[in-house]
Amino acid sequence: MLCSTITAEMVTMFKERHREGGSIDYPLGGGGSIIEALVRGLEKHGGRLLLNTHVDEIILEGGRAVGIRVRPTRGTKKNSYTIRASKAVVSNASTWDTAKLLPKDSLPTWSYIDRANVTEKTDSFVHLHLGIDATGLPSDLECHHLVLNDWKVGVGAPQNVCLVSIPTVFDPSLAPTGCHVVHAYTAGNEPYSIWKGMDRKSPEYAALKEERSQVLWQTLEKVIPDIRDRVKLKLVGTPLTHERYLRRTEGTYGPAIRAGKQSFPGPSSEIPGLLCCGDSTMPGIGVPAVAASGMITANSLVPVWQQWGLLDSLDVAA
Repeated sequence: MLCSTITAEMVTMFKERHREGGSIDYPLGGGGSIIEALVRGLEKHGGRLLLNTHVDEIILEGGRAVGIRVRPTRGTKKNSYTIRASKAVVSNASTWDTAKLLPKDSLPTWSYIDRANVTEKTDSFVHLHLGIDATGLPSDLECHHLVLNDWKVGVGAPQNVCLVSIPTVFDPSLAPTGCHVVHAYTAGNEPYSIWKGMDRKSPEYAALKEERSQVLWQTLEKVIPDIRDRVKLKLVGTPLTHERYLRRTEGTYGPAIRAGKQSFPGPSSEIPGLLCCGDSTMPGIGVPAVAASGMITANSLVPVWQQWGLLDSLDVAA
């Protein structure tokens, strides 16, 4: 079995889900509630979030990152413009997508781009998002389900591990009365090569989505046997969906850092003034880990005594 980040995560998941009294949390309000909380914190401390604005380039001067050049999305009248950094440029894009933003002619012989080029990627996802009629379903329906189809081939094998979440079990406000929201997905094990170069508007793409989502339907039928008859809304996401909407190279889940052989890098980079956070940095992949990486990066920008003051204030509050 491949010893990699995804393997370590899955083993931890299995242990947590099957230990006596074990449980899995789900944020009320959905994943968007986490984003909203982070934005509130950003704005509370004078930050500003720019939506529909793409970063075209990280600007280097004298080998140091000093700002970014941004491009508003199509349909707006604004032109590209620059934002200068007062302390540092912080990227939470993947290591490969951050590398694409760096001007290659301004970098040293060994650079961030070289590191990105030798970092192996995990695979991507197929998602099945459903809105279903909940009439007659048991009141004790569980939110989270995990199916491992074949122990022998390993948890990283294509479409071998499927996960299901039904968040309306905890938060009915996410769906109309009498309905459930269902999310099923293959856990970072969908090869990008199957989808590479496909026209998203073609019949071939639609057919492949139907074919590659069947394992998710089969998984869901273990939980809700008549789920196909209950469907009111169906959306299928693919590696190309990840690549397009998340601007993520090959729709990857993140770096395939191999346990015991490699480790996730910290916030510093080979380029002065450029710091990194997100799932390409320590402590790794997943919402809690990514949030922690942001805190690590923020702490690296402030003096030690300021960190001590924060810790003291937390101790007093406790």
